Amino acid sequence: MEGLAARQAAERMTDEEISELQATLDSHEAMIEEAQGQAYYQAEGDYDFHHRIATGSRNAKLAQMLLGDLYYMVRMYRYRLSTSAGRPHLALGEHRRIVEAIAHRDGELAEFLMKRHINAARQNIEKKIEEGVLTI
Repeated sequence: MEGLAARQAAERMTDEEISELQATLDSHEAMIEEAQGQAYYQAEGDYDFHHRIATGSRNAKLAQMLLGDLYYMVRMYRYRLSTSAGRPHLALGEHRRIVEAIAHRDGELAEFLMKRHINAARQNIEKKIEEGVLTI
């Protein structure tokens, strides 16, 4: 679903919204640096990368699915894993590449990159569960 949201965001976000999304990532980078690369916490709503992509898709049904109950459950796991070694910088880089694809209006690439980003996060969750660091 997030891949589709990224594709549609590339087609539908305004240039101003894309600039705001890039600025949001700049503030996220400053936060990561302040935490010495050890955390990547995003406030909810407009300060959340995934929230902005979902709303930028201009697909009410898709946004409803991504930003309803599922959104808060996913945020909980993202928060708990935001201190995984090396993951903050990797996630920020993934976010920047997705936004670059959106800025170039390349929906296909934005979708591919978002799917890859979600897969990397899923693999991180699975690894933490196997290590006993995270429980479901």
